[in-house]
Amino acid sequence: MESWTKLQSSLGNINFAQAGTKLSKGFSSSVQATRERLGQVAPDEITELPQEYKDLEARVDALRSAHISLLKITKVYESENYDYPVQIQESISELSSSIGFNITSFAASNLKGTNLPVPNAPAPPQSQHKTLPHALTRAATSAAHAVSSAPNGGAAEADRLGKALGLYAGGWEKVASARLDQDTAIRENFLHPWQTTLNASIAVAMKARQAVRVSRLELDSAKQSLKNANPAKQEQARLEVENAEDDLVQKTEVAITLMKTVLENPEPIKNLNELIKAQLMYFSVAAEALSTVQGEIEELSVAAEGEYSPGTTEIPLV
Repeated sequence: MESWTKLQSSLGNINFAQAGTKLSKGFSSSVQATRERLGQVAPDEITELPQEYKDLEARVDALRSAHISLLKITKVYESENYDYPVQIQESISELSSSIGFNITSFAASNLKGTNLPVPNAPAPPQSQHKTLPHALTRAATSAAHAVSSAPNGGAAEADRLGKALGLYAGGWEKVASARLDQDTAIRENFLHPWQTTLNASIAVAMKARQAVRVSRLELDSAKQSLKNANPAKQEQARLEVENAEDDLVQKTEVAITLMKTVLENPEPIKNLNELIKAQLMYFSVAAEALSTVQGEIEELSVAAEGEYSPGTTEIPLV
């Protein structure tokens, strides 16, 4: 009984006349839009919007297109593995290691006090950054260790190669760190505000434009009703046209104001500046680090070439 009372109260608060008017207008707008789409309305029967409004529409469309176009590419900075396709294989390997670690850890924690052998608690697997600079650092470090630890009888060429690989790894380690800093800066100072402009400011302007479109359709539908109204309904139809005209003027002014605000907003240029600043910093660090390493490795290369004498080694005949 209480639920029925609440329902009656809710129904009593509904303005059915107003709701019916909105439904009627919505239906009329849909019919008008369909007739226009099918070419059943003469061009001179479609209300012309101000040229300023149409120019602003085109500029906002261009701004929106620019945001979407650049965002489609720069969203790769949200995932650090964008330059390292091998990361899929490494992720599968890490997943296997993680599962093995969890199982062993569970056994080590829960088999205590039983007659079953308790395995030693393992060390948790280390996570690795999935970027090309980090991968080059790991590969060069591993290669340097392999060359240096192999028995070489004190061969100078092996020592030089191990040193060169170590230098290469050190250079790329700096680049890898700068790569992470770049991605963080781009996400915080470009991607987030760039998406905010697209999803907030531009979206609001687009909604205002949609309101103008609906209002224009309602006006043209009202004009058609006035044109076809019998004498008894002429006055009511004329009032509906006047109200629709006032509504269109008001909504057009609001849309113009919102579109101008979006177009005059300096935020996109500021965001773009932050994007290139982060990229410039990364490439500057990379250029400096690799330039220094390249000079040192070149010295090792020259020294190795100077001692290399292929003609002095005799190949024994079988």
